[in-house]
Amino acid sequence: MSEADPSPAAVPTLPVVRIATRRSALALTQTRQTRDALLASLGIRADADRAAPLLEVVTTGDRIQDRRLMEAGGKALFTKEIEAALLERRADLAVHSMKDMPADQPPGLVICAVPVREDARDALVSRRYGSVEALPRGARVGTASLRRQAQLLNLRPDLEVGLLRGNVDTRLRRLEAGEFEAIILAAAGLRRLGLEARITALLDPEVFVPAPGQGALALQCRSEDAGQDWAGALDHDATALCVAAERGAMRALEGSCRTAIGAHGVIEEGVLHLTVEALNPDGAMRWRRRASMDMGTRDQAEAMGLDLGQAVRRDAGNDLVLA
Repeated sequence: MSEADPSPAAVPTLPVVRIATRRSALALTQTRQTRDALLASLGIRADADRAAPLLEVVTTGDRIQDRRLMEAGGKALFTKEIEAALLERRADLAVHSMKDMPADQPPGLVICAVPVREDARDALVSRRYGSVEALPRGARVGTASLRRQAQLLNLRPDLEVGLLRGNVDTRLRRLEAGEFEAIILAAAGLRRLGLEARITALLDPEVFVPAPGQGALALQCRSEDAGQDWAGALDHDATALCVAAERGAMRALEGSCRTAIGAHGVIEEGVLHLTVEALNPDGAMRWRRRASMDMGTRDQAEAMGLDLGQAVRRDAGNDLVLA
């Protein structure tokens, strides 16, 4: 073998990993971005589709467009078919939006990495109005999120909030067609799709506390594969700490598509700050708590979130409506 020949160890066996994803434009975009970053981190320069082929999955949540997910089974409707692909060994890794992930993992699966987070904030998109405050009385605002509905009505009880399901393009088309004066979307999704110019205003996370895990991704694999190089290559500790705290609060508040809750963690000068809130669906009642801790382990961050979520639940008592 000449010096110019690569050694067998330098040539990865292809595919390195098979990645499952939802088929929506946003899911495919963020999965391809994640795949590119993963292959780069592993030093793999082979064609991406050969090194890490995608398995596109249409989930039950994608098929249901006429009602809120809480009426059909909750956020697991976006994950269960993808998780089945992992368990059936049709894929090795899955890329999910973290806010779609239920609190508990199915037996045999783990969240193996949390990549660096995009913008966690909500975004107002409107053709005519520059802020929520500028919307005219009785304006119709579109969202599929019970949390966003409750937060909007808490700030502006005069607004009419309408159900808006579908992918980002569908939601933007309905806005353009005049069905709504404004819609609320995740800033992260618009940025990932290259649609940042469509953002009218970024909503203050102190007023519109984001959903637990919003803007972050969850990489999921079989428990037995958690030690593989590709499983943890993109893990970002600061993001994972914030998300662990947020999901701890979600667990305490039985967070799903049935409950209007927000949880947002930020790290400043080595200190993790967490805000947690719960609202009734009509926004008439709102309970909020904050706490901070020095950066520690993910288990410690989750425990802080759990404690804070339990405190919010005690504050609310029987007034907290689980829709």
